[in-house]
Amino acid sequence: MVSLGGIARKLFGSSNDRRIKSYRPDVAEIGALEDSMKALSDAELAGKTAEFKAQLADGKTTDDLVVPAFAVVREAARRSLGMRPFDVQLMGAMILNDGDIAEMKTGEGKTLVATLAVYLNALAGKGVHVVTVNDYLAARDAQQMGKLYSFLGLTTGVIVHGLDDEQRKAAYACDITYATNNELGFDYLRDNMKFERSQMVQRGHYYAIVDEVDSILVDEARTPLIISGPLDDRSDLYNTIDAFIPMLSEGDYEIDEKQRSANFSEVGTEKLENLLRQAGLLKGESLYDIENVAIVHHINNALKAHKLFTRDKDYIVRNGEIVIIDEFTGRMMPGRRYSEGQHQALEAKEKVQIQPENQTLASITFQNYFRMYDKLAGMTGTASTEAEEFADIYNLSVIEVPTNLPIKRLDEDDEVYRTAEEKYQAIITEIKASHEKGQPVLVGTTSIEKSELLAELLRRAGFDKFAVLNARYHEQEAFIVAQAGVPGAVTIATNMAGRGTDIKLGGNAEMRIEQELGEMPEGPEREAAIKAIEAEVQVLKEKALAAGGLYVLATERHESRRIDNQLRGRSGRQGDPGRSKFYLSLQDDLMRIFGSERMDGMLQKLGLKDGEAIVHPWINKALERAQKKVEARNFDIRKNLLKYDDVLNDQRKVIFEQRIEMMDSEDLSEIMTDMRHEAIDMIVEKHIPERAYAEQWDAAGLKESIAEILNLDIPVQEWIAEEGIAEDDVRQRLIELSDKAAAEKAERFGPEITTYVQRSILLQTLDGLWREHIVNLDHLRSVVGFRGYAQRDPLQEYKSEAFELFQSLLSNMRQVVTSNMSRVEIVQEPQPQELPPMQAHHIDGSTGEDEFSAVQSLMATAPDERDPNQPSTWGYVGRNEPCPCGSGKKYKHCHGALNA
Repeated sequence: MVSLGGIARKLFGSSNDRRIKSYRPDVAEIGALEDSMKALSDAELAGKTAEFKAQLADGKTTDDLVVPAFAVVREAARRSLGMRPFDVQLMGAMILNDGDIAEMKTGEGKTLVATLAVYLNALAGKGVHVVTVNDYLAARDAQQMGKLYSFLGLTTGVIVHGLDDEQRKAAYACDITYATNNELGFDYLRDNMKFERSQMVQRGHYYAIVDEVDSILVDEARTPLIISGPLDDRSDLYNTIDAFIPMLSEGDYEIDEKQRSANFSEVGTEKLENLLRQAGLLKGESLYDIENVAIVHHINNALKAHKLFTRDKDYIVRNGEIVIIDEFTGRMMPGRRYSEGQHQALEAKEKVQIQPENQTLASITFQNYFRMYDKLAGMTGTASTEAEEFADIYNLSVIEVPTNLPIKRLDEDDEVYRTAEEKYQAIITEIKASHEKGQPVLVGTTSIEKSELLAELLRRAGFDKFAVLNARYHEQEAFIVAQAGVPGAVTIATNMAGRGTDIKLGGNAEMRIEQELGEMPEGPEREAAIKAIEAEVQVLKEKALAAGGLYVLATERHESRRIDNQLRGRSGRQGDPGRSKFYLSLQDDLMRIFGSERMDGMLQKLGLKDGEAIVHPWINKALERAQKKVEARNFDIRKNLLKYDDVLNDQRKVIFEQRIEMMDSEDLSEIMTDMRHEAIDMIVEKHIPERAYAEQWDAAGLKESIAEILNLDIPVQEWIAEEGIAEDDVRQRLIELSDKAAAEKAERFGPEITTYVQRSILLQTLDGLWREHIVNLDHLRSVVGFRGYAQRDPLQEYKSEAFELFQSLLSNMRQVVTSNMSRVEIVQEPQPQELPPMQAHHIDGSTGEDEFSAVQSLMATAPDERDPNQPSTWGYVGRNEPCPCGSGKKYKHCHGALNA
């Protein structure tokens, strides 16, 4: 029975078909302009850029210029790159210009597609960002496509790791900037920690095209970007709180060793409140008041340190340091530290020196970073399975672009074996058979460990001609991938997403020329060598085609259908023949999770013998349903994380806007006056209760607060006792006296220094309170989940308490700024402000590893400042750099091995 939706699709076409059809008239118009473009000289063609810019200045929009601009780029690409965009590539570029995702199969030339939309949007002069998954692709694409942009009179910049601020600023000032998602996010965070507008490197978020959009906006967006730095020394706080724990008795807390959790009972909470009150650490009446979020976190850590962590089992004390013991291997792990203050709590317990903990200085999720762009677009080979997420979170539609030539790849049904051993045996037999007939094979695995296991099994079977692709050396990877289409080649790969290099049958001639003839000078000899390589590649291509094209042999299903599709898509590029097949076993992770025990029993009853496989389309459908469930669950997790981060993001926007306003303002005296007056209001409200008699006023407290915040010695008690003054008069007199003192100070400093001092105090205070606020929100987030047990929505609780904390931040700021400004004195010429020492972190969502390593500093030490005998002077050392000790080994194999 055909559904109504199916009938409608047959009559009118799907929404995707209708969208593609709507682009065809424009494509035809661009084609009609081709001859007139070919007739232009290079100078005339390049001159079109100035014409388009003038038209935009006269009120036209970029959408009005799609046809002529794309016609210009098509001809310019033919002349500068030797590539002419196909009609389907023009459609893909139109989708990008509309601010959507173009799903184009592997080998359809996405890098060239981007240039059309990039050029058109760069004409506005606001800067276009092209986002790639790694530094190698950013540098490669900027260099290759830069020839086209340069031909048309536009500038191209590239941001890679290791550039200084001046180089970054120059790259962002270009019309087009290629960069990785990590570099863009970190630059944004660091910009919002700068002290002068001129030090900021980015110039706005106008338009971005994200290459491998599913990898960046879905996979990598599971974890936020974080910049952290060392906290101020808080040893006294840890030691004070640590001293409270031995005073507690067993009824004061509850321990759950299985869950590794420790909580205080009601009696214990009361006891602690008294102890904290005596130590002056408790704010308000209750330990669980919102102002005490950080203290609760510290006392919980102290309790865990004493009751859940056992010396010589969980850790040892060696040379005055706490060294963690790995619970699985029993080995010491020097250099590793527990996070969020737990390590410091153990140091306090064992009475060793407390090392400063790291604090989050700034963080942002990729979702919230990329949603800042006025227009966002993306391209990939596989996005349709995540279409709901792109629409829901980024408001992006996924449009499938037809291939230039029909796909001839044969996608076979999965083969399912009972055990992993049988599966691997079948895979090795299949690889050998394909290799013998000269068919190139790409073997896909789900993890590095599994790719190494398969490589070892192939070696044992006497097979040694294969490449294993699992490292992060992107240039080397690109060459291996480029040659994976040579007849008989066997390439084992861990994750084929975002490699950015096509597998061409017969091999990639351009890559071989670059690799083999890189040093050879121009001339007849080089020309002859190039022709010989091209002829050899053509012969090899014919052989690979005769053998059936590229065979993608997958050793397991991934949790996401999208990753499987990425792997499959490597075969059958540009109308080539190809083949793909998945080999599975009931011991695979996905099969195990989704009830393989029942299936195993059923297969044994049916008499499935060792080495035999079951093959049926129903199994494919059942696995697809299982994958859909996993995808839906992962989407829900990401959506929930984003809801929490949205709360922080709204506050982050307010703070960052305030910073920019403070940096841009030439006169800050009005802001300072408003803050001072609001601080006075708060002082008066605190010490003079509403509708209270004069005898009930806290005159002594008022005098003390005025001295602390306004730095004024005022006889308030005499005013109240002798004059019988009213509350409003007290407020008015304080305003007048504080304004007078501020004016005198401003006159003494002079206008220029006054503004500099005001800006410094405002920015430093705001930054300090904001960092503290982020820590408080982290602590709140870690405990708010327990509210669910009381039938209260944790997210709503988080929102309301985060708002209260933010209000508290703003009121604290008024008081701290007023207090600092009232005390400041000039003793020397102003020095430029420097950012604090910082480390970058982004956890890889699939492996759990920190891509930037736990010790990488954004303010790395210069190699010539390192003393080989003093590791403390080395700063951040890249894992593949030579070890600064002078051993000649790589750092990761020498001193860096301790931190591995």
